[in-house]
Amino acid sequence: MFTNFFKTALRNFAKHRLTSFINLFGLTLGLTGCLMITVYVLHEVSYEQWNGNADRIYRVARIFNTSDGEKSLELSTVSPPFGYYFPSEFPEIEKMTRLLGMGTVPLKYEEKLFNEKKAFFADENLFELFPVKVVKGNPVTALKDPYTIMLTEEAAKKYFGDEDPINKMIRVNSQAEGKVTGVFEAFPANSHIHPEVLISFNTLRDSLIYGEQQLRTNWGNNSFFTYLLLSDGYDPRSMEQKFPDFLDKHMAREYGGAKPSALTSLYLRKLSDIHLYSHTDVEAEPNGDIKRVYIFSAIALFILFIACINYMNLSTARALLRAKEIGIRKVVGAGKWELRAQLLSEAMLLCLLAAALALLLTWLTIPWLNKVSGESLSFQVLLQPNVWLWLLATTALVGLLSGLYPALYLSSFQPAKTLKGLFKVGRANISLRKTLVVSQFAIGICLIVLTITVMQQLRYIHTKSLGYNKDQVLTLAYANEVDQHYESFREAILKSPHFKNLTRSSRIPTGRLLDNMGASVLSGDSLRPVTADIKYVSCDYDFADTYDLELAAGRFYSKAFGMDTANFVINQAAVRAAGWKADSEAIGKDFRYGGIKGQVIGVIKDFHFESMHQSIAPMVFLPVRSYGNLSVKIDGSNTRAAMEWLEQVWKQYFPETPFDYTFLDERFDRLYEAEKKQAGVFTSFSLMAICIACLGLFGLSTFAVSQRIKEIGVRKVLGASVKGLVLLLAKDFLKLVVIAALIAFPLAWYAMHQWLAGFEYRISVQWWVFVLSGLLAVSVAFVTIGLLAIKAALANPVKALRTE
Repeated sequence: MFTNFFKTALRNFAKHRLTSFINLFGLTLGLTGCLMITVYVLHEVSYEQWNGNADRIYRVARIFNTSDGEKSLELSTVSPPFGYYFPSEFPEIEKMTRLLGMGTVPLKYEEKLFNEKKAFFADENLFELFPVKVVKGNPVTALKDPYTIMLTEEAAKKYFGDEDPINKMIRVNSQAEGKVTGVFEAFPANSHIHPEVLISFNTLRDSLIYGEQQLRTNWGNNSFFTYLLLSDGYDPRSMEQKFPDFLDKHMAREYGGAKPSALTSLYLRKLSDIHLYSHTDVEAEPNGDIKRVYIFSAIALFILFIACINYMNLSTARALLRAKEIGIRKVVGAGKWELRAQLLSEAMLLCLLAAALALLLTWLTIPWLNKVSGESLSFQVLLQPNVWLWLLATTALVGLLSGLYPALYLSSFQPAKTLKGLFKVGRANISLRKTLVVSQFAIGICLIVLTITVMQQLRYIHTKSLGYNKDQVLTLAYANEVDQHYESFREAILKSPHFKNLTRSSRIPTGRLLDNMGASVLSGDSLRPVTADIKYVSCDYDFADTYDLELAAGRFYSKAFGMDTANFVINQAAVRAAGWKADSEAIGKDFRYGGIKGQVIGVIKDFHFESMHQSIAPMVFLPVRSYGNLSVKIDGSNTRAAMEWLEQVWKQYFPETPFDYTFLDERFDRLYEAEKKQAGVFTSFSLMAICIACLGLFGLSTFAVSQRIKEIGVRKVLGASVKGLVLLLAKDFLKLVVIAALIAFPLAWYAMHQWLAGFEYRISVQWWVFVLSGLLAVSVAFVTIGLLAIKAALANPVKALRTE
């Protein structure tokens, strides 16, 4: 019986080649889109699955609140005393390990010098919680002694080539030397952190580096990633309930008598949840987003749904062509279930062929998907046994959904009517087809609106005035060696006409503002605390000139004023936060920030230091020596010559520090990489959805035209024009596209408002976006239908009238 079903299906495919091709191609495209997104989703949800204890390991995170209870800062790092007190205060902790990022640190072995951006101080038991393979050295003791170093295999190869790295000495930050005691495999791609250089945490106990006292008492340096392995079966919420008492017990002195638990709090984030659910102000690496997973999963289902609709539409539209076949089968004894099995087997066979082609297309398009998404996705995830079962189940489900209604509908024909030629397609069937066409194009139009809006927002970001000049500015890490010879280096650089200025600062635009030391203003005879969260940036006298910042009132810091180190420059947002009504009113006012008391001497016009996801924060600029970045402004007339000169002078003054720079506009672009990826994905899958919908429309219009051949012939004989015939044939389908647009517009409007809510500075969704999206859909549909209609209208009416 099944052999007969198979042969009949093949004959039917061969007989109706165009319809079969449209169905096969549409299902293949739909399954390919679904598989591509499946690869991405499986990658995203696989984070930390390589770690057997991922469900028991938690990272400690900290929230800071203003005095009025508003959250001002959320960190995935905490200060070192937490790691000192946690093991003794919470017996449910089986193990604890810490990592401290070192920023950009230069490492040197003989003549090989590199800047390492993934270097960390690490506790000696790190590999007990993160079980990557240690290929050389003892994982238990390799990080036990101070000034010991472990490297990834790639990093070891970079410094030592084929030499054995064990016991070799590497110079760190042009100061101390460390001994290589181990080599480990790189952390898997689906890990939330990828250290390449590990330095013993015990090195920090050296008073020249950090000091034992600081590790026990410095509650202010919230830079330590702290991971806890909790007892099996222990509910982390029980531990979180104890955190307020812990904070009040140990941190009361830090908050000057105020209740610490009212101003700061701790919580635990499961290791396996970090990548998709953690979005704090400080992360080890950029994380994914569960919302993105949901959006892409929905797009995959929509595309698959559109492909299924095509099959249902074309199968039911061909009802007249198969009516006699079904009637004859019934007369010779075929029952409803046998007919349904035959029709479903056709759908299943077509889906199996489409699935095979989709797997091939997915394999071919994975490199393109990696380029669009910026991920390192692998086709191998689809070859896992459990994924294969899921793919087979999905293919069967698609076949069932695609073929079920046609099978039920076609098997219900009455043989007497079909054999006498009295069968007609019912209104219910026509209404269903129209509904399915509307659904297809509504989804496609929604995706077009999303794509246009995302691109508009990206254009707005890149054209909106930032309040500073990001062009022709390059940034370098400010290492210890730079600090020692900075003035001589600055003088040598500014002798060249290629350079306009250079400056030092703790942070640079495009970075995050994290630090708040508390501000107060004079009110009457006493200082009144400012409740707003005012961030600070340490900078030198050249910061405003280098970035072309505009003054709203007063002046910026200057070497001509010896007392400037006791004064303040703030931005306009800080003026408002302090309660002053005008920028000029702030000048000369008493102001305290942290432990420094002075007067406001200048107000900088607001500028976008952070990304446009955040509102412009109140800021204070402090002329204190706490630098981490060097910014150089070039004139842009000959960038190549400027870079050659800068590198030459850099190597002359800082031979122990690599010349490793980044242009600021490149850093700015990276702020919106996620949105660019989304725009690329939306564009690609919008085209795919519209393409599948047009395939279905092409098939339906082909069938509709074939059913009206005699009518077209009669109308031409009676004098109908080609234009009139084209409009006659196209208008019914175009009405459906217009209805689809009207349904899609409110859905797309809601989706876009939800997406744009993630930006503090955003566009308004314009009416013309919806009109343009609708016109695009109508135009594509009209071209699809119009080509067939024109061909039919230009045909010889005599041949049409002779057609039986």
